[in-house]
Amino acid sequence: MRVQIQLVHAEAGRRVVLASAHDAQLCLASALGEASSAEEAEDRARSRLAQQLNTPERGRMPAPPGPAPVPAPTSKPAAPVVSSNPGPQLPLQVSAPSDAPEQEHEPPQDPDDWSSELASLELQLRRIGWDRDQEASYLQRAFGHGSRARLTRYSDLVAYLRALEALGSNADPASCPVPLRRADLLQQSDQLLRQLGWDAARGKALLESRFQRSSRQQLNDSQLLAFNMELEGELISSTGAAG
Repeated sequence: MRVQIQLVHAEAGRRVVLASAHDAQLCLASALGEASSAEEAEDRARSRLAQQLNTPERGRMPAPPGPAPVPAPTSKPAAPVVSSNPGPQLPLQVSAPSDAPEQEHEPPQDPDDWSSELASLELQLRRIGWDRDQEASYLQRAFGHGSRARLTRYSDLVAYLRALEALGSNADPASCPVPLRRADLLQQSDQLLRQLGWDAARGKALLESRFQRSSRQQLNDSQLLAFNMELEGELISSTGAAG
């Protein structure tokens, strides 16, 4: 079994890390950790992952696929393994399949003006000290292509910017953390819902009570991350009660 570590969210004084356990092409479980530093967030994510895996068997789920190629933009120019460290040999965790919350609504609309974010990207790249080839190497790992011009989704652009803000100067583009994208956040919530054994109605009830929304697609990326952490808290509570 191997443990993969991903930086999910980074802002001043806050880091969120995703730890996931894999066996070949199967994802056994995943957990989020939040702290002021990436190292402490990783420790918390690993601890919560161990809590999940140290429970009676529940089932296995396919591992998430790698980043898909992004089409070329039509008008205008936020996974994916950050690091892979051998984890402790822990018991297998199973989950029962269930339906995810309905996704009948479109996600929030992207803003028309991305100039501020693009300017911030240039500043961060200069601070880190990357040239175009180094940036292309990082983009290939994070998004499946080597061109910033092919970031056609605002959420991906913001995820890229937030990931750069968390990096130190002269970071190695071949090994430094890459962002977890919205599609990966949705996939993680699907996995957590399966582990909980929740149907669509119960997932929708949590969305309505905590976020006043009826669909995950109505959440922005930060809210979707918070929803996943809510689900994870429910999972840890339920496994603790069962133990």
